[in-house]
Order: sequence, then structure tokens, then C-alpha cells
Amino acid sequence: MNLSYWEQKEWIENIDFAIVGSGIVGLSTALFLKQRFPESNITLLEKGILPQGASTKNAGFACFGSISEILQDLKTHSENEVLELVQSRVQGLQLLRQSLGDASIDFRAYGGYELFLEKDSAVYENCLEKMSEINALLFSIFKADIYHLVADRFQFSKVKKKYIYNKFEGQLDTGKMMHALLKKAQNLGIKILNNITVEFYEETNHSVQIKTDAFEFNAKKLILTTNGFTNTLLPTDTKPARAQVLITKPISNLEIKGTFHLDYGYYYFRNIDQRILLGGARNLDIVGETTTSFATTDKIQNELERLLSQVILPGKDFEIDQRWSGIMGVGSQKKPLVFQESDHVFAGVRMGGMGIAIGSSVGKQLSELIA
Repeated sequence: MNLSYWEQKEWIENIDFAIVGSGIVGLSTALFLKQRFPESNITLLEKGILPQGASTKNAGFACFGSISEILQDLKTHSENEVLELVQSRVQGLQLLRQSLGDASIDFRAYGGYELFLEKDSAVYENCLEKMSEINALLFSIFKADIYHLVADRFQFSKVKKKYIYNKFEGQLDTGKMMHALLKKAQNLGIKILNNITVEFYEETNHSVQIKTDAFEFNAKKLILTTNGFTNTLLPTDTKPARAQVLITKPISNLEIKGTFHLDYGYYYFRNIDQRILLGGARNLDIVGETTTSFATTDKIQNELERLLSQVILPGKDFEIDQRWSGIMGVGSQKKPLVFQESDHVFAGVRMGGMGIAIGSSVGKQLSELIA
């Protein structure tokens, strides 16, 4: 690309902070950096038309983990590590809501439910047995018991007739959230360049030379917030994890309200605009879903439709309106990676499917790493 004098001068010269990725983490980092350094020149580079990855493609769950997920985490993490994970998610959600306001993200405190298929009796009984123990573990965060057993009120099929409910969970509108973040950043003079792919970078004594598929430029600091795509630029303990989703057309008299989890969180659904949004089933093909390809597959989509027709909306007519996928970043541990790689390069990645919950706080941590 042959840049004009004006393009060069206004958009890619004298950049203090170049942030790769304009998702929740990238935008949050930019906003917190602008608070710390009001006169700084901040530019975000985004390879998609919209923030690509998971930020505009997720299900909009304002959650911190179902009881079965937490019990699974305790098998690979210490109690203190799990406590820190939940605490970071709760604080991150509070930070997001305070920063943007509940109205602008359409936050709804409908609570969250964990359902258990009839065939999963052993998992169900274990969760019931451990419920008081997990409530006690997390009491210091919520100052109340989180998980409770509640009677069936949604007429789901083939599931245990009592669900595990937690009133602290909510839902939001992902599109409105990202629009609010983008608007706030642009109002502060933060520049966002779309359809730009960063191919590689080279650090010098005082800056970073960055090569994109359109032009080259220098920045004083480079910040990577590309989650599941990070390893193309910097090797980390992060790998991509595709999550497939579908959404129905509006359904008359839909009474389902809340966020719902099944099978250790591998399946999840919610109400939105008189529709059901359903995602998951990645556990059916972990190898195949470890990819950066934005696609949907018959294997996953057919299972989601089966769950929708047999469990969530039994005996009801519905039509599928849209299907899509997003790319998460996961690794050997649930804790995100927030670190300084070198004098001028920083990274905040591996959201583990909890980008809404922790994206804002990861951005804050990243901004505080920079001297």
C-alpha cells in the first residue's frame, strides 16, 4: 500500500502504544492506558472488519463458572487458585459494568442454572454432595451461599427435575457491549485500523518495528491481545478452541429466561430477543475444534439441534435463523497469561472462554505493567 503524506502523518507515525486485536482485552487495555497517559497516541490493529475471534461472537454470559466446572477445576488447581479464578471473574464483570453501564450492555440479572441430563446421575449427585463445600469455599467473595437447588420451572425434557441455581449470574448483549467499548475508545481519540494483519515484529533498542500486510511502522510499545491467535506472533501456552453457536428465529410465548449450563459447561444456552441462543459441543471433537478456522460443522451443529429439539424445546416448533463460530484461547491452566515479554513487548492472552468476565481486568493489568 502506498500511503499518502496525510495517512502516514495522522495514522501511523509517532505511535506510543500499538495494540494487536480490538476485542474486549485490546479495547480495555487502550482505555486504561489512555487514563494513565492522556496524551499518548494509541492505535489498535484489527485483522477483521469487526473485532475477530470471540469478542463479537460469544454467547453474552456474565458468569464465573458452574458448580460442575468448579469441581473439575479443583482436580487440576489448588483451592486458592480456584478462589483466585472466581474472584478475578467477579471483579472483571464488576469492572466491565462500571465502565460501560448496565443499560449500554443490556445487562439482565436473570441468574444462572446448571442442568443435568438424566443419564448424568453420578455427576449430579456429586454436585449436590459438594454444594455446601463449594458455597463455603466461595463465601468470602459473595458473602452468601451461591448455589441452591430449585424446582423445575421451564419444562425441559430428559433432565433432572431440580436444577442448581445461582442468582449472581447474568447475561448481556454482546453486540451492544462491543459497540459501547468501540465508541468509548474512539471518543477518547484512540485509533482503530481494521482489515490489517500483523505479520511479524522486530524489537530495536527504543521501539518495535511492526510489519503488516499493508504497511510497516514503528511503535514505542507493542501489546498483543489476540488470544487464540497469539502463537502466530509469539509462542505461548495458548491454543485456539473453536466454539460453534446457533440461534433460533423468534419463538412465540417463550418463557425461558436465564443462562443455562450443561455437561461441565460444554453446552450453554440463553434467551435473547424471544429466541434461544445455543452453543457448545466442542467436547465431541476436541481435536477438530482446535482450529482458527471460522466455520461450522455438521457434527457439532446436528448435536446442538438435537439438544434443542429433545431437551430445551421439546414438542415446540422452531426454526434456526443463524449459525456461526468464534475462536477462544485456552491452555494448560485456566488463569490468563498477562506478561511482559521484553522491554517493549507485552501480552494479555488465554481467556479460557471467560473473555466477558475477565477481559476488562486483563486489560487493566496489562496497562499497569507498562512503565
